[in-house]
Amino acid sequence: MNNDTVLLRQIHPSFIQHGRVTSQAFRPTPKDEHKLSMYDGDQISAERSFRHYTETLCFASVAVLGVTAIECQELDLLVVPDPESFIEHVLIDYSAFDKNVVEKKAKLLKAKSETRGWLFRDSSTF
Repeated sequence: MNNDTVLLRQIHPSFIQHGRVTSQAFRPTPKDEHKLSMYDGDQISAERSFRHYTETLCFASVAVLGVTAIECQELDLLVVPDPESFIEHVLIDYSAFDKNVVEKKAKLLKAKSETRGWLFRDSSTF
């Protein structure tokens, strides 16, 4: 993984409101231990990550957005490989920040991902 690596985020259907992605897509929950689950785009394509997430892991997703490792680093967010879960898995670590700061950083990452645009969309559901 390098600074230009695109980190792939699966977009749950509930993260789309009125046709737009909410910042919730880039905000970890307490059950996530303040770490946001992503795929390392150097190791897997957006479409393959979608298939893995929906077919292998059996989770819901309608699309894939992405941010780069450097975009996270510019927000003082650590990007940590997590191959124990699966080889392409990485985490964005928000644990150093309080709730208000997490929300601001999530909004900034969402905006960056929207500028980049959809990396993959499931045509059957979205």
